[in-house]
Amino acid sequence: MPTVQINDIETYYERWGSGPPVVFVHGAVVDYTQWEPQLDALSDAYTTIAYDVRGHGRTGGSDRETYSIDRFADDLAALVAALELDRPVVCGLSLGGCIAQVYAERYPDGLSGLVLADTFGPTPLSPTEHVQRQLLGATVPLVRLFGYERVERAMMWFQERLSKGVSGEYENIEAIRASGPTMATEEFAKVIRALARFDEIPVGTGRFRSRRWSSMANTTRDSSESSRRHWRMQSGGPRFGKYPAPVTLRISTTRTS
Repeated sequence: MPTVQINDIETYYERWGSGPPVVFVHGAVVDYTQWEPQLDALSDAYTTIAYDVRGHGRTGGSDRETYSIDRFADDLAALVAALELDRPVVCGLSLGGCIAQVYAERYPDGLSGLVLADTFGPTPLSPTEHVQRQLLGATVPLVRLFGYERVERAMMWFQERLSKGVSGEYENIEAIRASGPTMATEEFAKVIRALARFDEIPVGTGRFRSRRWSSMANTTRDSSESSRRHWRMQSGGPRFGKYPAPVTLRISTTRTS
């Protein structure tokens, strides 16, 4: 089982292929296998790396009483250094997108590109998103009583009423969870509270200068070759905010010139 000691935790990771490095950061309450289709699709031309974020999967929890997006970003920086990766492209989905934004802000010379998929910035962009953020913290006591899977299903039902299609295909998330270790309730609480406090972190001061790339990548395990290989370049800067992403992700990527 490939692991590396970063900061105060032994971190599980997968490394496939050879070429320029691309690091994938998964969403909350899942694990690195969320990115397996992309690891496979790009590994013939790139070194693809995915890891289990602190509190998740085979990395598991730590003795820290609280987590923060800053801490997760520092873990990512330590992983990049430990694996001796030269300015990788960093791809983050949902929670991973928050981590990727803070990493790019804190370590602007530590990456050559940034991919943000189905994620959000520190400041809510709409009343609906503001409500969704407020609900995050409220889930913790409910999860202690009922378990996070039951609470999450209720959250998905509610969010579908606010914004139809936002929950995507939930069965894909359930399949990922079924194949990996169960997340401890205390770790869930620390991760969700860190996500709920994302608005306290300054992001977007403009230190990461870039062009924008766009791509499409299928999140299902049997993703087709056409969806794996669709890349196009567009001019412009990084685009933050909530992206609709059911099964096929629309990914905005930024690369330095």
